[in-house]
Amino acid sequence: MKELIIGVDIGGTSAKLGLINDQGDIIEKWEIPTNTENGGIHIVDDVWEAINNKLEAKEFTTKQVLGIGVGAPGFIEGDTGFVYEAVNIGWKNYDFGNQLRKRSKLPVYVENDANVAVLGENWRGAGNQAANLVAITLGTGVGGGIIANGEIVNGEAGMGGEIGHMTIDPNGYPCNCGRNGCLETIVSATGIVRQAMKQIDMEKTSLLTNVLAEKGSITSKDVFQLAADGDKTAMRIVTHTADVLGMTISNIGTMVNPSKVLIGGGVSKAGDLLLSEIRKAFNTYALVRVSQYCELKIAELGNDAGIIGAAFLVKQKLENVVFAN
Repeated sequence: MKELIIGVDIGGTSAKLGLINDQGDIIEKWEIPTNTENGGIHIVDDVWEAINNKLEAKEFTTKQVLGIGVGAPGFIEGDTGFVYEAVNIGWKNYDFGNQLRKRSKLPVYVENDANVAVLGENWRGAGNQAANLVAITLGTGVGGGIIANGEIVNGEAGMGGEIGHMTIDPNGYPCNCGRNGCLETIVSATGIVRQAMKQIDMEKTSLLTNVLAEKGSITSKDVFQLAADGDKTAMRIVTHTADVLGMTISNIGTMVNPSKVLIGGGVSKAGDLLLSEIRKAFNTYALVRVSQYCELKIAELGNDAGIIGAAFLVKQKLENVVFAN
């Protein structure tokens, strides 16, 4: 009898689901809309219905399922799957883990979505099963996760690894978390656009101004494209973004001493243009014994990292597996 694991990655717009085998291979993957109405109360039923329907369609039974792993946004108690708050989907003090256990009659394990993505990337992606690893996801915001001595760092209240909310500039821009100057206000796609708009205000003749006039808006992708084409103003934004990231990674490196740091998310598609500048800054700021043992890489799994990591979460909980190199 073929055994499988269900991986679920819940986002604000859609939930990604996958049937995954014990080696981390995706047998089948699909998506469903995330229904955030009425405080997201329907999500647990939608997720279980989608899983149950797929199992029936593929002629699997629940007896073949080792468990369900879930990555969800927000502040989560890993031991129980209790969600203190997930703003994007409306959950507040919601016992998601137990609700899904009751419906499925299966083992259910829940973690923050960024942590789950790190597990996936380390299991089957660029991490190559490192015992000490840091992953940073650069998108609309900044997510992060830390694996230390083979296991995810959660902390006392599930806040371990919230890299995007490290304070970089106390006098900086307001963050969605309610404080000012968090990392994500600078190096996220939103933060990069904010830097570009500031440059446009200062330099009316820059190529960024032309892009804004032509398109009516500007994106982080526009900034990286102009930088790749040799525009000095755009390159200054890339260099500043990389400098902030490199310094942040060097500080994290002093605490964690990772063998790898992975950069993922939409902004990472800038590739070596961004990574090479981050690496320069990291080598400038980091202690030599931190930088010489640490490799910076672009993450590899893309949108599949969440469901693969959710599957590994089940494997880890049931088999007490830890990463080791």
